[in-house]
This record gives sequence, structure tokens and C-alpha cells, in this order.
Amino acid sequence: MTEFQEELRQQHELSMHRELETLLSTVQGTEAEIARKDFEGFKKLFHRFLLKEGPSVDWAKILRPPEDSIQPYEKIKARGLPDDIAASLNKLVVVKLNGGLGTSMGCKGPKSLISVRNENTFLDLTVQQIEHLNKCFKTNVPLVLMNSFNTDEDTKKILKKYAHHRVKIHTFNQSRYPRINKESLLPIGKDLGMTGENAEAWYPPGHGDTYASFYNSGLLDKLIAEGKEYIFISNIDNLGATVDLFILNHLMSQPPDRRCEFIMEVTDKTRADVKGGTLIQYDNHLRLLEIAQVPKAHVDEFKSVTKFKIFNTNNLWISLPAIKRVHEKNAMDLEIIVNPKTLEGGLNVIQLETAVGAAIKSFDNVLGINVPRSRFLPVKTTSDLVLVMSNLYSLDAGSLTMSREREFLTTPHVKLGRSFTKVQDYLTRFDSIPDILELDHLTVSGDVTFGKNVSLKGTVIIIANHGDRIDIPAGAVLENKVVSGNLRILDH
Repeated sequence: MTEFQEELRQQHELSMHRELETLLSTVQGTEAEIARKDFEGFKKLFHRFLLKEGPSVDWAKILRPPEDSIQPYEKIKARGLPDDIAASLNKLVVVKLNGGLGTSMGCKGPKSLISVRNENTFLDLTVQQIEHLNKCFKTNVPLVLMNSFNTDEDTKKILKKYAHHRVKIHTFNQSRYPRINKESLLPIGKDLGMTGENAEAWYPPGHGDTYASFYNSGLLDKLIAEGKEYIFISNIDNLGATVDLFILNHLMSQPPDRRCEFIMEVTDKTRADVKGGTLIQYDNHLRLLEIAQVPKAHVDEFKSVTKFKIFNTNNLWISLPAIKRVHEKNAMDLEIIVNPKTLEGGLNVIQLETAVGAAIKSFDNVLGINVPRSRFLPVKTTSDLVLVMSNLYSLDAGSLTMSREREFLTTPHVKLGRSFTKVQDYLTRFDSIPDILELDHLTVSGDVTFGKNVSLKGTVIIIANHGDRIDIPAGAVLENKVVSGNLRILDH
């Protein structure tokens, strides 16, 4: 960094400090205390952002992970379970990332409150899973939700309905950081309010914020004092992320001085996952490499299924005392993700974010476990919703299991058009979810509706041209068919 660049960096830091102090002066009491903690975290991130030059990895130094650093799940499972697995469960805490809204699926409020199966929401299914564990093994596995300022109020209202379930539920909030003007690098907010012209001034800074927010909430120390040792953390919209007793046993059966502090579940990459983060060996550490860190000249190489064969599911098992140690040493080294946004008025801003899995290089005795694809079942769109609502899966105690009648372990590739984007529209277009046990690929585009008891097999493509409408009749069986705008059914 040149002398001029260093001077400019210092000016930006000074200006940012003044602006944040001005924002803090608009509130008092507890609100000011919370905001000050948030701003301290933001200032550290902003400082590192200003120091950053170019991609955060040297491509030439990237190595494949050592063979024993990523273990096959079958090897972990082959060890079986001890009689006292309940003792291990009593040392576990389940953490779900619950900061996201359902806007991408046309829903208001927290995404976790969208119904995904038999009127059950993501949150319902999570509570059912943990309650089932606690009843079966007579244990006390608590659920912790990391909310954001977008989801906290609505989530807390709904939690009352679980008061009599056998699950203790805790919540804490991730930080609230200021969006900054792309040109001036200053906050766009005028005060700490969340409405009016300030409605777009704030953002939750990605799930990498879990560690600091968990620590600052006091909940981390509380759970350690209760004898808890590990957290299992995952996205609440990943319906495959259930507590796995074999992985838990692997963690707890090691000698205390050799226990893993951090396990990342990875799974084999397909062409649908080419943008997913992968594990690499870098500077003698196992490290998560995200696409945002890859130099442009190597993006195609990063997407290669042959070179980088696995990707991060974001199902993580982490030692609670280790989180406390690493945080207190200020050694949580998370790569910064710069997320550019254009607001409704056309203003260009940036959000500085981090990812929870990036912390793997900050812990000791880390491990990747290559798990079956069934542990990665995210619901990001209504195309994913078709799968989890269909006869492809059965529901038992909050967990989805693929039907034994399905010949292949892979899920069909489903691509629904814009008419299906919003959950409400999607639901009106299906009288009932089709039988897709023998489906490989489904593409639907345009104004299309499905009658009851439709069966789809092989590859099915349904395209209604602009102005046309296609109604698939009740009881129809489409196998390897292309259905075009005038309802001609052709062999595919």
C-alpha cells in the first residue's frame, strides 16, 4: 500500500467512525448499547475491507485436501453407536440460521414460517425433529434460533405455540450493520430508525456473524455452564439437516485432547452446485474456498466438477469452548464477501458479509465428512418445494425420507417458470402435487396448471407460449413428453 493509499484509508476510517458516532447519538439506553456492539464488529470488518487488495487467495498455493482430512460418511457410520448415545445428545445444541425472509418466494415475514409439507412450516419440522430426539432418548437437546432484525419479532410471536413441546427454545439476534454508499464508503442511514428513508439502510451481515452475536448475547457462556459442548448449525431451509447420531458419536468418542473442534459436512458436487464453496488445503490449513474469492481467470476451473469434487452443505458441528477461545483471542479470521446492491431509488451500495463455514481455518483438529446428498435438501424456490411436497418423500417426526420406490437416489431436476415463483401462485396451479417417483427432469414455462393425480415420468417439458394456456387434465400420465402451446403432446 502506497503512502497516498494509506492516508486515504485512514481518512475513510476516520469518516466512518464519525458517522457511526453520529448515528449512535440518536438513541439511548439498551438500544445504544446493542448498536455500539454491532458497530464495533462492523468497524473491524470495514478496517479489513479497506486493507484488502485483490483476491484473498493465491491460486498457485491451492492444494487438494490431504486424504484423511475428508472422511467418507460410511466410515463414520460403520463404527456404530454406543448404548449411552443419550449422554452425547445431552451435550449437543441445535442452532438454526433463521435470519432470512421469504421474499424470493413471494412471502412476507420469516422464511421459516412458510408451509412446506402437510401445513408444517420449516420451524414446525425443526421442532418436531428435536422433540422426537428428546422423547426417544429422554434427553434435553435445546434449539437455538439465530434471528435477524427482519425475523425476530414475527418468530418470537410464533414460538408461543411450542410452549408445551419437549424442546427448550432460545433465540439471539445477529448484528445489524449499515449499508454503505459505494462511492463515498459512508453509511446511508440518517439515524438508527428502520422505517421511511432508513428502511433500506441496514442489513444482517451474513451467517459468519453467528460467532460474535452468539458470544455477545451471553447465550454461549450460558450453554457452556449447562454442560453443553457442541453445536450443530445449519440453514433452517435445509430439510436434510437433521441431527446425525453417527457424526455426533464420532465427535464425542475421541479422547478429549484430540476431539475435532470443527466438522464441515460436504457432499459430491453436481452441475447444479458448481457455485458452492469447496474445501482446499492452503497454508497448511483446511480452508473453505468460496466463488467470490476466486480470481476471475480461474472461475471456470473452480466450477469444474472434476477438479473440485465436493461442496459445503453448511451443516457444521463446532465445539462451544473452542468458539469462546477463538473469539476471545480475536482469531476468527473470516474472508470478507463484498455484496453490491442497487436500492429502489437507484443508489449503489455495498454490504460487507462473512460466511460461517469460513471459520474452519481458525480452529484445531478440523475435519470434512462427505455425507450422502440426502443431508442437503435446501428449499430456495418453488421448484424445490415441488420435490418436498411430493410423494418422492415421506414425513416422519419432522424428517423427510426419500421413498424406497424411487429407483435412483438423485432427486429430479425441476425448473418452474415465472408464473410459479410466488408460493400463492404456485399453490393455485396444482390441484394436487403430481406423482414424480419416476421423474428425471421437469421444465414448465408459461401459463400452465395441473389437475389432480397427474403422473410425470422421465423427461417432461411443458411450454405455454405467450397468450396460450395449458391445463394438464386430471389423471394424465406424461412420460418423456414435450407439451407445446396448443396442447400437442409429442414423444420426447
